[in-house]
Amino acid sequence: MNSLTVSQFVEFLNVALSTAVFPDGASIEGEVVEYRMSQGKWIWFKLKDESAVVDCFATVWQLRTPLEDGMKVRAFGMPKVHSKSGKFSVNVERVELVGEGALRRAFELLKKKLEAEGLFSLARKRQLPQFPQKIGLIASAESAAYGDFMRILGNRWGGLEVVLADVSVQGRDAVSEITSAFRWFNAHPDAAEVLVLTRGGGSMEDLQAFNSEDVARAVFSSVIPVVVGVGHERDESLADYAADVRASTPSNAAERLVPDRREILSFIDRGARQMDAGMRGSLAGKEDAVEAVTSRIEAYARRGIDQFHHLLKDFANRFTAFEAAVRESANEAATLNARLATGTKYWMSHLTQKLESRERLLKNLDPHRPLQMGYALVRGPDGVITDATKVSIGITVEVRLRKGILETEVVGKK
Repeated sequence: MNSLTVSQFVEFLNVALSTAVFPDGASIEGEVVEYRMSQGKWIWFKLKDESAVVDCFATVWQLRTPLEDGMKVRAFGMPKVHSKSGKFSVNVERVELVGEGALRRAFELLKKKLEAEGLFSLARKRQLPQFPQKIGLIASAESAAYGDFMRILGNRWGGLEVVLADVSVQGRDAVSEITSAFRWFNAHPDAAEVLVLTRGGGSMEDLQAFNSEDVARAVFSSVIPVVVGVGHERDESLADYAADVRASTPSNAAERLVPDRREILSFIDRGARQMDAGMRGSLAGKEDAVEAVTSRIEAYARRGIDQFHHLLKDFANRFTAFEAAVRESANEAATLNARLATGTKYWMSHLTQKLESRERLLKNLDPHRPLQMGYALVRGPDGVITDATKVSIGITVEVRLRKGILETEVVGKK
């Protein structure tokens, strides 16, 4: 028998444990007791069963699962004898919860912690793009959830670009693969306008990856909006709470993401019909208004023309009578030509002036002449308006100009 120093003996034990006895590490199942944390960095606890107990050590960076006394867990790590103390313990690298009770308690502890940090705050939830063209999908390509999501997505909208990150959604590698997928999409923000994290239903142990702190923080920290649809309607996960939109199932995730094109087409069709009816009604009303204005303009024009014809007829009659008088005077003047030559010349000059005066008077009496000079003819409900004091505020009056007619409302008077 060889004699070994204490250091050699401890080293021999550790080499044997790590190479010959537990080359892949040890998996130990038991109940957590005497759990404690020191300086926010170091974690100590014991695992026990009915007849034995073993010390365990871990760091907060390795042990992401919240623990407390009484939980049943499966610890993975490397057994070791510490040279300074001679104590035997297991350096724990990761922990899996065992049993529904432990899983539920860890879920509540972590939920409370993350909620206090604001990871589930409704105020930071973002709106999804209304019509996304690029979708990043984090799921297992072999799962029924993937097939359901793609089928519903195609039925509702179609023609979209889906970038799949094929990940494990259960087991030891699930958390690292899911968080790696989030890191890739956030490093390539042009690859997707929205991210979807999804898987089918299962037990709480099956959904453990979606209740991990790392996945919840990855969902919360994503620069791209996230939809999470995990399990069935009754299932819930921490990833659901951290997401911008929680979908009850993978199929519901597709429904929340894109509208139904049949509903959109129906909405557009209804809108087009309503717009067409509105435009037709508006045009019909405009045509009626134009026709009414045109009729009034024609009526005023005809009235003015009739008045002008009446004045011309009156002038013609007067001129005819005057012409007869002139002829009579001329006959008389023939016998009195010599005596009345000077008087006749004067009379004709006077008569010419009188005719010119009457012609100017007739022109001045033309109802349209003032309009040519920039004046206007104002008519109210009771006819032509000549006195502003007799006009009521708010009535509509018609203003006839040289070209066209205006209809205006009386807002004041002086």
